[in-house]
Amino acid sequence: MKIISIQRHPQTGNKSFVLKPDSALLLKGNPFFYPDFSNEIDCELNVVIKINRLGKSIQAKFAHKYYSEVALGLNFVAKDLQRQAIADAIPHTLAVGFDDSAALSEFVPLATLSDKENIVLQLNHNSTIATCEINTQTLIQDINNTIETLSQYMTLKIGDYIFTPVPISHATIAIGDCIEGMINDMSLLKCRIK
Repeated sequence: MKIISIQRHPQTGNKSFVLKPDSALLLKGNPFFYPDFSNEIDCELNVVIKINRLGKSIQAKFAHKYYSEVALGLNFVAKDLQRQAIADAIPHTLAVGFDDSAALSEFVPLATLSDKENIVLQLNHNSTIATCEINTQTLIQDINNTIETLSQYMTLKIGDYIFTPVPISHATIAIGDCIEGMINDMSLLKCRIK
């Protein structure tokens, strides 16, 4: 199983891809324990798909056949480690791939969302709610293009997760915080910070 996290450059919007180990997966209901190696952890809301068939060199027009469910995820990043790694011109794997850095909700069938023109995504951070509305077809096309790009370089296998960020500002977290992810006012993911 691979966890592939899509990162977007803040100025250009260009994508980069980060592989996280399977130990990065934090399942629904488990708390996130603030690590002692960082003083600044951010989290961002992601839409997550799970690959359901083996594929290599997949064209975007066929990519929809490789997933059928969607979940919400929280991508935790040690921003202080990331800044230092970038300044030192070294990979920032430790800043994004540490244990429990990828929280995941339960999956729901994509068909329950695809008949809606837009979906509303919300990140609730201690009762402060950030919201964005995304055209469902635009989101699906973005996922399909991502699958096409990834599958040119690596075989996608059953059970691989792809975390795709959404345009909601990052939340800097602290011990005692509560983070909640919602689609169309349906709470899918709640994570306490300890």
